[in-house]
Amino acid sequence: MRVAKVIGTIWSTRKDEKLSGYKLLIVQPLNILDDTLDKVPIVAADIIGAGVGETVIVVGGSSARSAAENMSVPVDATVVGIVDDMEVNPDVLH
Repeated sequence: MRVAKVIGTIWSTRKDEKLSGYKLLIVQPLNILDDTLDKVPIVAADIIGAGVGETVIVVGGSSARSAAENMSVPVDATVVGIVDDMEVNPDVLH
């Protein structure tokens, strides 16, 4: 699982028919230790109704397909939660 910020939405009229009904979001992974951007943005299927500007939890790989409830859906990332709040205790880091 990764924490990411939703930074945009993708619309696609021509796509694999298995993607029909899925909202596609552009998410930017975050470094939760200092709340900075981490890596490049990715496209994720949204199954929970997240919106631009929200901080979300994203799963990848087979977990992304499982979360979409169809192992044949061609997704590599799925938004599975909206983060209400986060607390990281830097004192426990090595």
